[in-house]
Amino acid sequence: MKFIIYCLLSVLCACHSSEEKILQPLNVSTHFEVSNGTETGTYYDVIKFYSNLAATYPSIAMDSIGNTDAGKPLHFITYNPDAEFNFEQLAKHKAIVLINNGIHPGESDGIDATMLLFRDLAQGKLETLKNTVLVTIPIYNVGGSLNRNTATRTNQNGPKEYGFRGNARNYDLNRDFIKSDTKNARAFAALFHKVQPDIFVDNHVSNGADYQYTLTHLFTQHNKLGGELGAYLHEKMMPDLELNLANKNWDITPYVNVFNTVPDNGFSQFLDAPRYSTGYTTLFNTLGIMVETHMLKPYKQRVKGTYELMKTLIGITETDYALIKEVRNNNIKQFKRDTTYKFNWVVDTTKHSVLNFKGYEGEIITSEVTNLKRLKYDRDKPFTKAIIYNNYFKATQKVTIPEYYVIPQGWHNVLSLLQLNNIKTEPLAKDSIIEVERYKIEDFKTRRQPYEGHYSHYDTTVVTDTLEIAFRAGDILVNTNQDGLRYVLETLEPSAIDSFFNWNFFDTILQQKEGFSPYVWEDKALALLETNPELKTAFEKRKTENKAFRENWYSQLDWLHKRSVNYEKAHLHYPIYRITE
Repeated sequence: MKFIIYCLLSVLCACHSSEEKILQPLNVSTHFEVSNGTETGTYYDVIKFYSNLAATYPSIAMDSIGNTDAGKPLHFITYNPDAEFNFEQLAKHKAIVLINNGIHPGESDGIDATMLLFRDLAQGKLETLKNTVLVTIPIYNVGGSLNRNTATRTNQNGPKEYGFRGNARNYDLNRDFIKSDTKNARAFAALFHKVQPDIFVDNHVSNGADYQYTLTHLFTQHNKLGGELGAYLHEKMMPDLELNLANKNWDITPYVNVFNTVPDNGFSQFLDAPRYSTGYTTLFNTLGIMVETHMLKPYKQRVKGTYELMKTLIGITETDYALIKEVRNNNIKQFKRDTTYKFNWVVDTTKHSVLNFKGYEGEIITSEVTNLKRLKYDRDKPFTKAIIYNNYFKATQKVTIPEYYVIPQGWHNVLSLLQLNNIKTEPLAKDSIIEVERYKIEDFKTRRQPYEGHYSHYDTTVVTDTLEIAFRAGDILVNTNQDGLRYVLETLEPSAIDSFFNWNFFDTILQQKEGFSPYVWEDKALALLETNPELKTAFEKRKTENKAFRENWYSQLDWLHKRSVNYEKAHLHYPIYRITE
């Protein structure tokens, strides 16, 4: 009997404790608020805040995925007033917005603004979202966030202390979305494909010119985004955002892509290649915006501006959610129907927009440090001026889309990234001889200085031939008739700006593994010329026309060796093949 009474008392106590937890919510104030807008919380402060928020409000769920280079998981937080967190189901009837913060932890505006936004939504201070689900990465660059300091953001006006741009291995994560050298990038890819966002927001703080605006936006380039989706972004979403913010007395302008000069002669839109966050998300037909607050404005003002921008964008999403999902779906279908794909974009000088730009006058004066000329802005001389904004781009290259790519199974680094990015593949069931198109790397340039852990290539050109190649059971077929087509083309076509080739995934094919001893090859080269009149004619012609070649005995022997059966077949031949029929 005593035991039964004890059990009943335990249950009653437990129920009472549960009621107390609901009636007495955990602390969900932010360090930003406590410091009156002068400071940002530490990594641990931020994670604790969201943990408390999720424990208090059923509309908030906290989870993690994968790992980061700092040895900590990548957290993500979801707000859904329906308290449903199955993304496969949510994607069917709601728009999903993914907000990324702290990719550069010194640019902490989005970290604090998103904490306020999620809390205000959970507490009912903002209108409940009916058609939109929000997901946020509270701090993407965990290692950089843990590496706090007060000085490295030389140009920035607050907060008092912040994280560092490089991650735990000193990578700039906003250059790593294609090559995925970091665990952070791989965790992001896993989260991105789990969430399937319709809209992606990446919060930053600018560097560059001085001007009147607190807020600037960097939407993914609309021509590159393409189709109905690009048109919607350029003609509807962006103008609506600008107008709605202006009505709230938050002027905004496109990201001012100008350095060390007054931007009164116009400027070009920043082109977000696939290495960048919004360039990567574009490959999956996600609408992308990078928020860039102005570095010299007070921290409190910048955080409030980021909050208002996100709130406004979410309001547009609430209204347009069905249209957004429709044009995304149409874009995916259109790319799958196309027979060619355009890439490597440059400014189209035949078109432009005009901005009514609010800047500051500047003058060139003599520096008291160097005694040379320097730029000095005068904030007592604001101006509003019509300037040219070059925000139309055109592709410089296009390629016929093959039906399949064939990837020999040894290229596991490539295959692992395709798998990570939800690209469907299938192994060859048996050894097969297949007619394919093959690329030979004709020319390329290589950076002379390291860039994000690579001496990457650029200006890559190829020549094509068609031949039959014997493939082995287990080699991989990649069908291009799939939603991830754009990712496949941008990574596997070697001439694309952020292809796996240009990021050094295939540098082993650039080195010959076998050569020749000149004294041995001399006699064989002579026999080759004697039995091949056409080759001999071409050889003599080249000697006649090219003085440097004529005077270099080794170049002559090497030229002949490369045209013999002795020359290794793999050298400079790109090892991923195209099936066009």
